[in-house]
Amino acid sequence: MNKTEATGQFPYRNEYARWLAHDLEDPDLLPELLKVKDRDDEIKDRFAVSLQFGTAGLRGTLGAGTNRMNIWVVRQATQGLANWVLTQGGTQTVAISFDSRIKSEVFAKEAAGVLAANGIKVRIYDALMPVPALSFATRFYHCNAGIMVTASHNPARYNGYKAYGPDGCQMTDDAAAIVYDEIQKTDVLTGAKHISFAEGVEKGLIRFVGDDCKQAFYAAIEARQVRPGLAASAGLKLVYSPLNGSGLVPVTRVLNDIGITDITIVPEQEYPSGYFTTCPYPNPEIFEALKYGLKLAEETGADLMLATDPDADRVGIAMRCPDGSYELVSGNEMGVLLLDYICAGRIEKGTMPEKPVAVMSLVSTPLADAVAAHYGVELRHVLTGFKWIGDQIARLEAAGEVDRFIFGFEESYGYLAGPYVRDKDAVIASMLICEMAAYYRSIGSSIKQRLEEIYAQYGRYLNKVDSFEFPGLTGMDKMASIMKGLRTAPPADFGGVAVSGVTDYSEPEKTGLPKANVLIYKLDDGSTVIVRPSGTEPKIKTYFTTRGKDLAEAQAKKDQLAEACKPLLS
Repeated sequence: MNKTEATGQFPYRNEYARWLAHDLEDPDLLPELLKVKDRDDEIKDRFAVSLQFGTAGLRGTLGAGTNRMNIWVVRQATQGLANWVLTQGGTQTVAISFDSRIKSEVFAKEAAGVLAANGIKVRIYDALMPVPALSFATRFYHCNAGIMVTASHNPARYNGYKAYGPDGCQMTDDAAAIVYDEIQKTDVLTGAKHISFAEGVEKGLIRFVGDDCKQAFYAAIEARQVRPGLAASAGLKLVYSPLNGSGLVPVTRVLNDIGITDITIVPEQEYPSGYFTTCPYPNPEIFEALKYGLKLAEETGADLMLATDPDADRVGIAMRCPDGSYELVSGNEMGVLLLDYICAGRIEKGTMPEKPVAVMSLVSTPLADAVAAHYGVELRHVLTGFKWIGDQIARLEAAGEVDRFIFGFEESYGYLAGPYVRDKDAVIASMLICEMAAYYRSIGSSIKQRLEEIYAQYGRYLNKVDSFEFPGLTGMDKMASIMKGLRTAPPADFGGVAVSGVTDYSEPEKTGLPKANVLIYKLDDGSTVIVRPSGTEPKIKTYFTTRGKDLAEAQAKKDQLAEACKPLLS
């Protein structure tokens, strides 16, 4: 180290040297650091900043350094969480689950060791289980918090750490801010208390989630069937892919329980693996993740192809069309289909509550508003992020009216029917989608046919999302600059279509919702354009809603708007 570095002008190099001198325990870390010793840009990328902890927890690429996911960053974050838990009273317990990602189980056990060292009790799953199971266990054991080790649908090189509050919802802004402050006070290499997982078990501080909790989770899901017993006799033929994630056991268990047994699992994507070799993004929103399943569906003549992401909180499908081809269903379309199915089915069965409530994110399709109005359902709009749907359930619960909640969804393939958890749940969504497909099959119809009937009844809506990526250390600054520019010099039109109104969600006094970095533009022709930075990735997302006499007209309007956005977001 030269004199300039030693004086602190390059503090990231000091931190790099400190890591080199430390016993890093994980054998993967030291070789990585030695490999980049002569590459200042690589050292800077790893050590100039730290991964940020927010309401979505942590997320980053695996590797050595403060700006990477590793056992040291996990320990530091968990010590921050432990400091908060210790102020909360209650059971002094934290639930932990993990998915199939590289080092997920390692990180989960490291977190358990930190909590146990702080005298906090842990309930951890003995094998990978999805996000909804973590949310359920947090509530079942009356925990102070929950931890889910996952990076959701990011590429294989990523991992992450979602933090949950005692209600089973992702952590609130206020709690996350306190945890973040505690993390900042904790030295990444020396600040966290820690004992081994084995020692925590021996001391009785770390216990596995019991079978009673697991069975209660499945029972809560199966109790939300709309037409109980129907699926067993409909002869539905299904192809399913867990995308090498945590959905295999819970999804197949629930489907078998309700009588759907003709299930062909995509062999290349059946068993847990964090390498995701069959697709660049294990994300059921994209075609590449579904292509193996689609091929198998065509070979077997399946009625439906279904895929869940690695932490099994999102589900995507392809539906069989009358000509034998398969068509992907968007998150908005499935949200509307499920809302329609649940409403019609519960009215038919006499199980619809008085004054029913559904909830959707404000970037989701207004077609759902029309469907909800048709069935007399109050549809509440909330900020993006499923915790806001969970917040609405909590409000109903506090008022003694939790049974009014029938369904919640967001356009990014997240769905929930029932208050038993407070995050999106691909397990119940898989069950309801298959039950819905089985029902339409039993009456000589199909999901495709019902979707076309909905469009014929309410109009041909089109909802599309585009993303603009801003990688690197300057990416977040660039995104902030773009959003500032949109506010200081707002566009008067998009592609010649005049803006008739703008809603800025950074002004809560005007929206009645918590502050959020979201802009919604309403246009003269009835279209909308929504601009918001992602909360978990370095990208700005644009959401387009257009309507036409047919799909071609709606698509042409969307293309026009998307082209107009490019210079504004570059």
